[in-house]
Amino acid sequence: MIPSQSVRNDEHWLTVAMQESFDEISLLGAEDFDFLVVNQSAQSNLQYSATELARMHLCDIAPELDVDTMTRLLAQLRTGKRGVVTIETTLLRKDGYFYPGNVRFSLCRHEEKRAVLMICKDQSAAQASATALGLIEARFRAIVSNTPGLVYQFRLMPDNTMAFPYLSDACHALLGVSPERLHADPGQFIELILPEDRAAYLASMQASADDTRSWNWDGRLWIEEWKDIKWINLRAMPRARPDGSIQWEGIMTNITQSKLEQTEIKRSRAQLAELSAHVERVKEEERTRIAREIHDDLGGNLTAIKMALALLKRRLPDDPSLADKADYVDSLVDRTIESIHRISVDLRPSILDFGIVAAIEWQAGEFEKQLGIPCRVVSSDTDIDLPPEQSSALFRIFQESLNNISKHADASSVQVHLLRNQRGIRMEISDNGKGIAVRDRQKPASFGIRGMIERAKALGGSLSVSNLSKGGSMVAIRIPLPASTASSMNDITQAKKKPAHE
Repeated sequence: MIPSQSVRNDEHWLTVAMQESFDEISLLGAEDFDFLVVNQSAQSNLQYSATELARMHLCDIAPELDVDTMTRLLAQLRTGKRGVVTIETTLLRKDGYFYPGNVRFSLCRHEEKRAVLMICKDQSAAQASATALGLIEARFRAIVSNTPGLVYQFRLMPDNTMAFPYLSDACHALLGVSPERLHADPGQFIELILPEDRAAYLASMQASADDTRSWNWDGRLWIEEWKDIKWINLRAMPRARPDGSIQWEGIMTNITQSKLEQTEIKRSRAQLAELSAHVERVKEEERTRIAREIHDDLGGNLTAIKMALALLKRRLPDDPSLADKADYVDSLVDRTIESIHRISVDLRPSILDFGIVAAIEWQAGEFEKQLGIPCRVVSSDTDIDLPPEQSSALFRIFQESLNNISKHADASSVQVHLLRNQRGIRMEISDNGKGIAVRDRQKPASFGIRGMIERAKALGGSLSVSNLSKGGSMVAIRIPLPASTASSMNDITQAKKKPAHE
């Protein structure tokens, strides 16, 4: 009696466990594999009631598991060491749909008869997840394979050791090193960086790690396989890991061509600026020469003509018509002398010989006299010693600024500030007019402003045009002082700082 009671107790607890389990559990007869007991999870998933399943056999819901197949499985269970057989099969629901299942069979007893315990796990969700993951991986591989660069993961450990958890197939094409070699020796990447660029690389990496912000770095690598230097751009986003390490996901791209193009553009611009400066210098020299020849030769000749004409007028017979002719010729000579003087001044004002401050003040006075617009000049120095080319260029910029104000600003006053300090010279020309629109500055035909900017660049300086908050506009020019002038300024400044008793 005791063994029979023990069997009944075991069957009771087995039945309880079956009903409470989330897996699909069934007890099958060991002869024709009919359903003896089916738990609620199996009934729900198969969509059959316990009564319906009691009239069915295993092959009704698992067509692949016919009697012959199950007989072979039973033989394996009897002879196997573990007493469990696991297979993958498909099961049929009542609605006609199949679903994948992972099924485990083991031998047991039910009501003192031999039975088969079947535990089934529905693999639909796992299979769907695997399919979705496969699609995601396929898309990722497609994106990576078509990305013009090396997709990578980089990890910085708390002890400052490094690792590359992932490197795409473009590793060798970009770095000349296989992914396997870089996985095995991550420090090899730093060795590829040119020594003069390594400090910037490490500093940018540390800044990205400290602030957890985007990492963007340009640098040069020495590719041993091709004996060549390559520019790369590195962009990556960091994230902190639970173990204290920082991991970046990003991309490295080859920017050698764009860097070479940038270098060529800079070189071309430098050559163009140098040519422009040379052209301006030659123009100023030519203007100076022509102004001098006009003033000396033509001016001298006209002065001689005027003197000879005065002598002739005194010796003319008392004839009113001849006197009128002589007066007309005399006034014509005077007008010509005035024209020569004006043309000479336009070509190169002789006032520049007295310094840039005097020339600016003179031009401001001429502007005020011709247009009736007050033009006030404030200078930090009574005289600023500049080389002739700098003095001429600054004066021409000032002339063009006044010309623009007279044509477009509708201003009633102009302020000019000329300041010198240890860094250079700053000149600001501001007016109270209507200002200048951005679109007007960017017009293709805006050669006035463009010419001023080029003149300033040729001097190694800069020029900006901006609107003032109270109305009007301001042209600001900055140019560096010549080395000799800057040295003198430093000497003066140091002298001022010395104690009086010295």
